[in-house]
Amino acid sequence: MKEFLSELLAEFVLPLHNPILVFSVILLIILLSPILLQRFKIPGIIGLIISGIIIGPYGFHIIESADNNSAVELFSTIGLLYIMFVAGLELNLAQFKMNKYKSLSFGILTFIFPLAIGYGLCHYILGYDFNASLLTASMFATHTLVAYPIVSKLGVTKNEAVAITVGGTIFTDTAVLLILAVIVGNAQGNLSQDFFIRLGISFVLFLIIMFFIVPKIARWFFSKLESEKHAHFIFSLAVLFFAAFLADISGLEPIIGAFIAGLALNPIIPKTSALMNRIEFSGNALFIPFFLISVGMIVDVSVVIQGWGAAAVAGILIVGAVLGKWIAAFLTQVFFKYSKTQRNLIFGLSSSHAAATLAVILVGYRLEILDDNILNGTIILILVSCIIASFATERAAKTLALTDDDTPSSEKTLNKFAEHILIPVANLASVPKLLEFAVLIKNLKSTKPLSLLSIIKNDSNAELNLLKTKDKLEEYVQYGAAAEIEVNTITTIDYNVVEGISRMAKEVMVDILILGWPGKAGIINKIAGERVNNIVYSVNKNIFVTSIENAFVENKRIILVTPKLANKEKGFKLWTEKVFKLASELSAGILHFGTEEVDKSLKNLAKKNKFNVKIEFHEFTEWEDFLILARYIEDDDLFIVVSARRNSFSYVAYFENIFAKIERYYSDYNRIVIFPQQIDSSISQFEDLANNPLTKGIEAIENIGKGIGKIFIKPDITHDNDED
Repeated sequence: MKEFLSELLAEFVLPLHNPILVFSVILLIILLSPILLQRFKIPGIIGLIISGIIIGPYGFHIIESADNNSAVELFSTIGLLYIMFVAGLELNLAQFKMNKYKSLSFGILTFIFPLAIGYGLCHYILGYDFNASLLTASMFATHTLVAYPIVSKLGVTKNEAVAITVGGTIFTDTAVLLILAVIVGNAQGNLSQDFFIRLGISFVLFLIIMFFIVPKIARWFFSKLESEKHAHFIFSLAVLFFAAFLADISGLEPIIGAFIAGLALNPIIPKTSALMNRIEFSGNALFIPFFLISVGMIVDVSVVIQGWGAAAVAGILIVGAVLGKWIAAFLTQVFFKYSKTQRNLIFGLSSSHAAATLAVILVGYRLEILDDNILNGTIILILVSCIIASFATERAAKTLALTDDDTPSSEKTLNKFAEHILIPVANLASVPKLLEFAVLIKNLKSTKPLSLLSIIKNDSNAELNLLKTKDKLEEYVQYGAAAEIEVNTITTIDYNVVEGISRMAKEVMVDILILGWPGKAGIINKIAGERVNNIVYSVNKNIFVTSIENAFVENKRIILVTPKLANKEKGFKLWTEKVFKLASELSAGILHFGTEEVDKSLKNLAKKNKFNVKIEFHEFTEWEDFLILARYIEDDDLFIVVSARRNSFSYVAYFENIFAKIERYYSDYNRIVIFPQQIDSSISQFEDLANNPLTKGIEAIENIGKGIGKIFIKPDITHDNDED
């Protein structure tokens, strides 16, 4: 018994060495510290850093620091890489491309001013030589996105201020780490022409691998193993650490590789997908908190009271670093006419010093370029800057979230009406594809769930079939849970499927109906096609009829075809916003075929609702030449046709049997046909000749004649853009 007690007590001797116990203590801190400090209105990030100080070697020494604990070092490194990786994944590439010059300008400002201020303070006030002054000043210029989880949690990552700050990070960190490599080479006497040639070649090869080879492999992997969702997560992590390793051997810091890995996978991983949710959840729940705790563990608060030298150096470093970052944020606000809140957000995100700062200082200290005062002062700077950054970022992000500065007006409108999407299920095999599409277009601020509807035929086996269907549909609730979207299942009995769908659409007050494609020619599929048409005409809502042949990750562009007066339909705004959201999620541009009037309305809506989507326009009015669109469509395009119901503003005779026509020529592509909601009252503003019985008869005769003519004329499908 005594031996057992002695062995048990030995496990609790400080510092703790049992990896299981160490892991348990850190998990307990991750759980409790944000909860306890919320009462004092202290950001959770600061709670984790303070917890690291308490349990670290300069506190109660409960756990060894990362330098002496391989497990803590591993998780800390993963957490740092994760912050940069998620920042690259969440970056709105369309917005980044539109603001790339702003990002570059901010990167230059937040690099030059802290560098200049830091060099002046270190060289002329503290009296350090050129190498030590430049190296310390470069530490002023860099910043770590420690506060990024705050803007992610509050949902303001789409704001332009966030985009340019994240974009500027890669410039500053790359420049600082290149300066570090040059100073180290100079201190070791290895600075030569071969050094710069080797660094340049390795950096270019790294970019080629990450932006040309990795995305192709990723698209192939995600499309071939579409059902293996856990494999997608593992693959994403493998890309992250492979990129960090490549950056390391290329002479760059691994954090640059992690950020570029996020950029490379950004167009392939939709922001609202289950995969993105898994990546963010794993980072925010485990890896990133580990990193923040490890930052606290290296902070030695006692250096401030060890002598005026260390305290003075720490004070000067803090003032210089904070001042340089604030000036850069202020000038960015002035140049680009940002609000005060956006300026504070830029300052908050860019003022925290942690990973790259520590890397620079430790390298300089080990090479004896820097002394103890700079090292200790830098550690205090890390703590103070993280506190300042967290408070500034949280306050600014909350202000933006409350004022909806970064929320598209479309989302405000849809949230007001509590958008509801209904998916009638005819074939259980098609449910995953339909759900994936619904998740991509759903307004995440809507409180209504996605609803799966199954209509059971009223016969002698109705009750048994009802129970079986309920059990099968419940499996798909897990898919929504993985993406943090509520999925509701509805099963009901009715004599007529169409009437049942129409009745339920009214009962649950849906805004959008998503249907599966009726199928290719055949007796059974013709019946299914008629059923889809009957649903279209019995439910006056925005209806999306979809056929997803390939994985969405393969779609790089959207071909959008709209009829004349499409902008006059009641559902125009809603379906347009959904197409824009889909384009944003897929990082895809839009090639629009239609009239100038409709194109102008599309672009006005995109600008008004702050959708950063690139829209190209080709005039298209001759629907009888529908086949000519085959010249423009490519294998990785998503083909969307906006149709219309009879008696609506934008209806044209070609819309009859539209599914069969699209199936005939475009069956190899992902395709969607949209039926916009129409005004219930008569369309008195426009004379609809299609309603005239005589006109309908003439059109029918013309269609018969054209059909007979097509029997003798083989259609010429060509991709040659030069032919008319």
